[in-house]
Amino acid sequence: MYRFLSILLLTINSLNGLAQTSQDSAAATPETSKTQAAQGASAQSLLNQADVLYSKGHYADAVALYEEVVAQYGISAELYYNLGNAYYKSERLAPAILNYERALRLKPGDRDARFNLEMCQARIVDKIDPMGMFFINRWFNAIGNYFNSDSWAGLSIGLFFLFIGCLFAYFFARIGWLKKVGFFTGIITLMFSILSMFYSAKQAYQINHPDEAILFTLSVTVKSSPDQSGTDLFVLHEGTKMKVLSTLSNWSEIELEDGNIGWLESRHLEII
Repeated sequence: MYRFLSILLLTINSLNGLAQTSQDSAAATPETSKTQAAQGASAQSLLNQADVLYSKGHYADAVALYEEVVAQYGISAELYYNLGNAYYKSERLAPAILNYERALRLKPGDRDARFNLEMCQARIVDKIDPMGMFFINRWFNAIGNYFNSDSWAGLSIGLFFLFIGCLFAYFFARIGWLKKVGFFTGIITLMFSILSMFYSAKQAYQINHPDEAILFTLSVTVKSSPDQSGTDLFVLHEGTKMKVLSTLSNWSEIELEDGNIGWLESRHLEII
């Protein structure tokens, strides 16, 4: 019973924190609200202009406006998707791949962005076969791509409240079968709540600590060490995706999906 009361108190404290956040938001000044509304209107105006330019085939001009919205007003999966489309139509594959990848970071379940990304990857020079992955790992990662970080967090909270309901049933129900249902259902919901929170934290970490990059140079020779005198290992071409393992001065240690590792100058890369 003591453990149950402790969990209940923690939940109440969490709800109080959410309530305080809502009060703080409600306390925003009218001037702040007006400023936010004006910025939203300006961003929407630029987006509308960019959409018109895109529909008329002026893709380079549309790219400029989309980039301006990103720089001045923030990011979104939809904006990155539109920007990727504009770059693709402009025959600029590396920026298109970059923006599709960024769109998928924010909205992993976006099938359109994933399909367009695959089309771009089919057109680049380097065709890198990923190392074999155990099917359980593939399955585990595929599930994580169904929702974004916020959705997984919301699901985790919902399952935790269901877990609290199961605790009520276990401790206070007088019917034997209902206590058993509450006990086993509670264990299952708690496990899925923890799993959902793991997916949420994993995706949030990837967004806040990106470690993958796209090559923006037509071709570059990967070295064995962070120096021009290093041994030439292999050549990579524009649009190739890689993981950045570490950086040293103006050099980056990179790893490809097939496991090959080497060094190249950081100026050739754009972090996702």
